[in-house]
Parts: sequence; C-alpha cells; structure tokens
Amino acid sequence: MWSTRVIPLAYSTRQHLRKGAPCLLVGASLFFSCHVASAADEREALGAALFVDTNLSLNRNQSCSTCHDPTVAFSDGRDGDLGGAVSLGDDGLSLGDRNAPSLTYASLIPRFQRSEDGNYVGGFFRDGRAATLIDQIAEPFTNPLEMALPDIGTAVARVQETPSHVLLLEEIYGDQVFDTVEGAFQAMSESIAAFEQTARFRPFDSKYDRYLKGEYALTKEEELGRVFFFSQLTNCHRCHLLETKEFTAGETFTNYRYHNIGIPTNTVVRARNGLPSRHTDTGLLQNPSVDDPAVAGQFRVPSLRNVAVTGPYMHNGVFDDLLTVVLYYNRYTMGNPNSQINPETAMPWRPPEVPDTIDYDLLRTGQPISARQARALVAFLETLTDQRYEAFSER
Repeated sequence: MWSTRVIPLAYSTRQHLRKGAPCLLVGASLFFSCHVASAADEREALGAALFVDTNLSLNRNQSCSTCHDPTVAFSDGRDGDLGGAVSLGDDGLSLGDRNAPSLTYASLIPRFQRSEDGNYVGGFFRDGRAATLIDQIAEPFTNPLEMALPDIGTAVARVQETPSHVLLLEEIYGDQVFDTVEGAFQAMSESIAAFEQTARFRPFDSKYDRYLKGEYALTKEEELGRVFFFSQLTNCHRCHLLETKEFTAGETFTNYRYHNIGIPTNTVVRARNGLPSRHTDTGLLQNPSVDDPAVAGQFRVPSLRNVAVTGPYMHNGVFDDLLTVVLYYNRYTMGNPNSQINPETAMPWRPPEVPDTIDYDLLRTGQPISARQARALVAFLETLTDQRYEAFSER
C-alpha cells in the first residue's frame, strides 16, 4: 500500500523563483510530497526530512537546503551583500571562500580517482576531497564555516530530538541503529544520499532534453549556440562533454576532470571572509590525497546543467554574468585590447590566483568567440535548465 509523507521545507530567500519550484506552497512552508512504498522510499523520505532540518546546525538555523535551496536548482539562493558568491555560516558571520555548487546531477559525479592517463577525475567539493557523495554529505555538519556542530555525536543527538527521525531510522536500519554514534551518523548520511539520488535532482527534462526527444524546437539563436558548442572550432567540448557524440541522451556536460584556467582571486570576498592577503586557493592541491604541485590551481569541471540559474560563476563566484564567463576565454585566444577587458568591471581581467600551472594548451585551442557567438552560446546554455526552473532563466 502506498502512503504519503509530507515534508516541510523552509521558504526560499529568492521569492521570485517560487512559481518554478517543484513543490506545493502551503501556508509558511514549501512541501515535498514523497510517496512511500518500500524501505528505499522511506530512506528517501527520511533523507528529505534531514536535508531541511535546521536543528542539525549549532544554532539551529541552518540546514543542507540553506546552501542548496531546492527552488534555485539546489544552489545557494541567498544574495547577501556579496552577490551570493560564497555562503554564510550557521553563526551568521563566517563566510566561505568558494561558491556553493548546485546539487542537481551531483549524484552522477564518479568517485575521486586517478584515470589511466594520470589525471584526476571525479570526487566532491571543488577539489574532490570527498571521494563519494556520502563523504561529501558528512562534512558540512561539523565544518565550522557551515553547520558548525562540534562532532558527529552532537549531530546524532540532534536527530534523536525528532521522534519521526528516530522512528524512520529504526524502521529502515533496525533497532540497533543508535548503538554506535558512527553507525547512526552513517545511516543519516546514507539517507540524505538516497534523497539526493532521486529524480528531482536529475530529471533530464530541459529544453535540450526535450529537443533530443523531438518535443521542443530550438530557436535560431539556441541552435546556433548548440552547433557552436559542439563544433571543433571551440574548446567547449573538451571539458564540458562526457560523451563525445552529439545527440547523446543523459549528457551531464562535464568530463569531471580538473583544470587551472587562470581564474582571478575574488578580492571582494577575501576582503570580508578573514583570510589573509597571502592566502592562495590551490584547489586540487588542497585535497589531502594529492601532493603534486603541478595540479595547484586546478578545480573540477562543473556540470553546465542549470548553469543559467546558478550564478555567480567560477569556483569563487568571481563573475556575475554567464556572458562574462563565455567571453573570459577570449582572454587566451585573442590579442586585441577588448578581449583583455572584463565586461563587468570595464577594467582589465585581474591576474590569475595560481599563475604557474595554467593549462595554456587547453585555453589556446579553438577560435576566438565573437559577440554574436557568445550570445548564442548563452542561449544554448539556457536550454540546459531543468523545466521547473525555466521561468527564472527566461527573466
């Protein structure tokens, strides 16, 4: 017999996105309706409840959904006074140094590993330091810049304060689930992972997906952008395709590899988050399992799905506009003065944060992008927006 659990979600801080959310708006809450028919479904329902539970942070005011808002493609929808570049911690003061990535399609990221050609691939967080999805889920609870609990024992104790959490955990994992802190915390993490692997995180229902099925006709500009994206004239396909063939269903638009593309420091964030001026974010080199200085400054290539609704951009949120991101690559393929100007600041691009390991061979491949081609590429990238967020991407 099917039953229904209704799981309350906190209001999004981006009010204008509510109409595009995959939820029911009731009173002062957003709700997911989860149909429960098996232990797997109950695990997903429990994961959904834990995902939005603010009781699991030190000051009881932050949940997973705070930085991964379901109405903003599971990215951080809080603008703050830093344009959403980085996230605010549970204490209302602490600021991170990297932009919170969208969790849509994140469950498809492979385990962190070294490929046959010697390059790193996969892993979670921008530097792959969490090898698996469950590893990633576990970290924010005790990260002092995020949910800030002192230890996993406190996280388990907070879960035990909610009778419905306890009931489901015991139903799914057995009465002995709380016998050890480690076992209970693992069960919590597995449940959230089960939720993040559901279709609501990876629906594959964008205009592009519908185009592949013959259910949507691309506009002339979108088609121009699509042709240009897949063309050998650009290097888009070298990083942002998992499959090399066009018209591949289920494409995630990332090869999950790591590159240093010379992104500048976000000086606005650094002026606020308390890191010393000499601090350098070395990306992949900060992964504890990596010790090769040659990978300093590399970050995992993000998926382009929902990119139009999850700005600001780059690992540190340094660019506000998607068009700026596209034009940034002309910095390496064009020599005229205009290509060296950041359109957002009308000033020259700031120097790379990690200059010595930039992948110039990659960046100098392909032809320069004209203004028209850049606009067409953005139009195509907007077609990668999940259907429920399309109203926002069209604003």
